[in-house]
Amino acid sequence: MEQLDMYILSLLLIVAGACHFLFPKGFERIIPPYFPNPKLLNKLAGLAEMTLGVGLLYIDTQSIAAWGIMLLLIAVFPANIYMYQKGSFGIPKWILLLRLPLQFVLIYWAYQYV
Repeated sequence: MEQLDMYILSLLLIVAGACHFLFPKGFERIIPPYFPNPKLLNKLAGLAEMTLGVGLLYIDTQSIAAWGIMLLLIAVFPANIYMYQKGSFGIPKWILLLRLPLQFVLIYWAYQYV
């Protein structure tokens, strides 16, 4: 089961990372205005997600990728807070609020592969 969980997390990251390139405007809108160059930050975040997702699949890079995933999830947390504060995509605010603790669940999930 642990192996399946790792594949699911990896796939989740790879797909999420690809979405940064497929739907950039949506991701750029949730980057807080006090961060410079949202287009570049979006691309870097997408590339990092895909790279770390792939890295999780290989035993030699799994631990480094897991640490990277945890750091990335912490780094993008301001965007999730901003998304909640601003409201986004017509998603009810209560769903955006419930989404915030999900970051901690994902961090814990990644920690399993350190």
